Amino acid sequence: MADLKKVLAALEANCMTGEIVESRDEVVAAVAKLLHEGDVIASGGSMTLKECGVIEYVKSGPYKYLDRATPGLTREQMEYQVFRGAFTSDVYLMSSNAITEHGELYNVDGNSNRVAALLYGPKKVIIVAGQNKIVPNLAEAAVRVKTKAAPPNCVRLDCKTYCNETGACVSLKDEDAFLCDGCKSDDRICCNYVVSAKQRQKGRIHVILVKEDLGF
Repeated sequence: MADLKKVLAALEANCMTGEIVESRDEVVAAVAKLLHEGDVIASGGSMTLKECGVIEYVKSGPYKYLDRATPGLTREQMEYQVFRGAFTSDVYLMSSNAITEHGELYNVDGNSNRVAALLYGPKKVIIVAGQNKIVPNLAEAAVRVKTKAAPPNCVRLDCKTYCNETGACVSLKDEDAFLCDGCKSDDRICCNYVVSAKQRQKGRIHVILVKEDLGF
């Protein structure tokens, strides 16, 4: 198991702030202390946030939550009101597909509204990640996505992909085409690969590491 204190130190060396909590039961309190009444908040489609009760909390709190799950919301409304609205939000909540021991965030998206908000726009980005997301390096981060993150997400979202059927990405067979190769499905969710290393805006990204396995 990775040393979370060393991972936190590596993140801080890359100009991200962070903290370690013992379990999912402490996550809402950790997030709440970073929020302010009236904040406009958006989020990625994170199972980790749901498992920790964060989404339920921000929906019921004194905030304006841009809820992608609002009943009756059309795809066009989601694109313009929620996804694009996230760029001017005060806080963006998400998890990370992987975090390396060198303090790098590794994220892969299909639609890519999540990685776009991570990179630029929201004043603050809060990432909640379980200990299962920690990997030694970027090579292992890529493998983690293609074996442990993308397949169950494709099942959850009912995406017609190779990994949905087999449990692992077809590109694992060809190391020379590891990122660009894939299932070629229109439902593919591994389209844009983003590595967040040293940050220019110190403290904009805050990472909450949880001593528990969470999400995919």
